[in-house]
Parts: sequence; structure tokens; C-alpha cells
Amino acid sequence: MYDAIVIGARCAGASTAMLLARAGHSVLLVDRATFPSDTMSTHFIHPRGGAKLQAWGLLDDLRASGVPPITKTVFDIGSATIAGSADPVDGLAEWFCPRRTILDQLLVDAAAEAGCDVRTGTRLVDLVWDADRVAGVRLGSESGSITDERASIVVGADGMRSTVARLVDAEIYNEVPSLIGVFYSYWSGLDTNDAAFHIREGRHVLAFPTHDDLTCIFVAWPADEFETYRADVDANFRATVDLAPALADRLRGGDRVAPYRGTDKLPNFYRKPYGAGWALVGDAGHHKDPTTGMGISDAFRDADLLAAAISDGLAGRTPMSDALANYERSRNAASAGIWEWTMFAASLPDPSGLRPYLEAIADDPVECTRLLSVVAGTRHYLDVFGPDHQAKVLAAAGPSA
Repeated sequence: MYDAIVIGARCAGASTAMLLARAGHSVLLVDRATFPSDTMSTHFIHPRGGAKLQAWGLLDDLRASGVPPITKTVFDIGSATIAGSADPVDGLAEWFCPRRTILDQLLVDAAAEAGCDVRTGTRLVDLVWDADRVAGVRLGSESGSITDERASIVVGADGMRSTVARLVDAEIYNEVPSLIGVFYSYWSGLDTNDAAFHIREGRHVLAFPTHDDLTCIFVAWPADEFETYRADVDANFRATVDLAPALADRLRGGDRVAPYRGTDKLPNFYRKPYGAGWALVGDAGHHKDPTTGMGISDAFRDADLLAAAISDGLAGRTPMSDALANYERSRNAASAGIWEWTMFAASLPDPSGLRPYLEAIADDPVECTRLLSVVAGTRHYLDVFGPDHQAKVLAAAGPSA
């Protein structure tokens, strides 16, 4: 009998399991994958995500893995560009874009070190019920054996297609269908130091450094164009990167070292993240378009919130149902501004209307930081893009703006 069983051992699941184990609870952490292994990812850990790793004592381990710290962010709409850094969080202003083969292994190792029973290569077959309450899981091993394990609570951290969510019939709300299709890959020889967001009407191009001196380039198109672009991924990818000429020049001098990865199956939704004997965290409970790169930092935030709620419930400080209801409210409040900003960005609108604003703030590091903090998810987009703020900035910049 465990206090908690966590299904899914990547960013949200391994973090939740680690935090519960550190709080003194017995935890079983399960994943059908073995580690290290890769998964589709936006890679971004914004300062708010890095601050979580710092608080958990894991940031030095991430640095030691060789991931390059990113100290400058570029926001480019073609006709105007700004560069700078976002607001620091707990003293941390750097961004990181690690390979998931490295980040996920680091988190699984941290969960095991905290005392979790970690079982990889193990799939969830079904949930075990006690009347109308989830009481455990039925697991299948690589050898084909089936075992039942029981727990006070089962946490689904198994991604946007969560089996746990399906088996408990978790309610979906705020649903928005897929807005974009994406492809990305890795190049050597590009010598990338900053994180660059190249925003064009109907297209986004992101470029950033990652492990092994590689540059990851991510391209987004409208979802209804995905099949057309998939017909010749390389040619269409490079034609899109051509919209950012300086990056395109560097790309032609580099070597692609991995296949393209892509999808147009990127639904946007919230799920009811708890019920009798179960909870959801990470993409299982809330998924949104990857074009703003918020997923990993959000997973760390929600793991912190859920682990605290479960710990309160298990310790009897708060009735479990009340603690989990508080978790849902906190998650939704913390994610609301990021959700709205992401839905706007994922519609791939014409950014040319931002030109006067960007030109007005280009030489103002305070205003650049405000905007880049929206990009990092640490400032509400209306603080910057609200009409009152923009009017004040443009007025202060004078008639030329």
C-alpha cells in the first residue's frame, strides 16, 4: 500500500513523485518508457521553471549536464526587433533548453534518490476501484506479468492523451482545437547563444541552443496547412526559415544531425484534475499549444502545487477533496494569463501592428524586459499589451514612434 502512485515519470510526474517522497510519503513512480529516452518537447525552461529546479536543489545538476545558459532573448517581427532578458525569478534570469534525454533522466534519478520506488518499462493496464473510488493500479511489465498495486491516491502524469484521465472520464473544459502544426530538428555548426522568436504572419520560427553545441529550430504553420507541408518537410521548413534571413544564412552553413519531428495533434484544454482517489498533473490536466514554450515550466509549477495539496491531504491537515479543489483553483489562476497569451500567439496573427511599439521600446531595457517577461510567462500579457500601457509608451517615445 503506497501513499501515492504516479503514472508518468517525465517533467510533471517525476517532479511530483520526488516532492511527495521528500515530504515523507511512500511513492511508486511508473512509466512505460525506459530512461534515458526522448519525447517531443519545446525544450524551454524559463526563469520561473529554473527557479523551481533551483529550489529543489537540481539546477546545479542541470548546469553540470552541459546545457548552455541563455542570457539573451530576441523577439523579431521582421520589421522590428528587440533583445534583452526577462524578469529574474528568485534571482535567476537565465533560460535553459535541455534535451529531454538528459532532463527527464535527471528528474527520475532525483525521484529515486528521494526514496520513490521507480518502475520503468511498465505500463498502466487499468485502474483498481473500490466502489466509486480509485484505489490503485493494474500494471503490466515488459515480461508480460500483471500486478496490482494500491495507494491512497493515483496521479496521472501521463501526457495529453492520459490513460488515467480516460479511465476516470475526467471532464474537459475550455477546449480549443489544434491551431498549428509543428516540425523541429537539430543542427550543428550554427553557434547559437540566444533564444530567438521570429514572428511572422502565419508562421513562427524559434531557434535556441541545447546540449552538445546543437541548435534546435522549431517552425509552426497553421494546422490546416500541415498535410501540405508534410509532403516535403525539408523544403518547406527551409523556406519558412528564410523568413528570418540571418538565421537562414546560418542554417545553410550547418548540418542537420537528426530527423525532423512534428505533429498537428496539439489540442488545447483543461481537465478536471481530481476526483475520488485520483489527480492529474502536467499535460494530463492542462495542455496548450507549444508555440510559446510554456509546458515544462508549467509542469514544474503544477507539480509543486499538487504535491503540496496531496501532502496536506495525506497528513490530515486538510480534507483531501478540499486540498485538491484548492489545487485546481490555484492551477487555473496561475495559468489563465499564459493560456490567453498562448491562444493569441497560436493563431499566428499578423505582427506588423506591433512595429511602432517595438521601435519605441527598442532602446529601453526596462520595457524590453517587460515584454520578454510576457514571453517567459512571468508577467501578464495585458500588463504590456494592454492599450493603456502601449499608449503611455508610444506617447513617451514621441511623434516618431
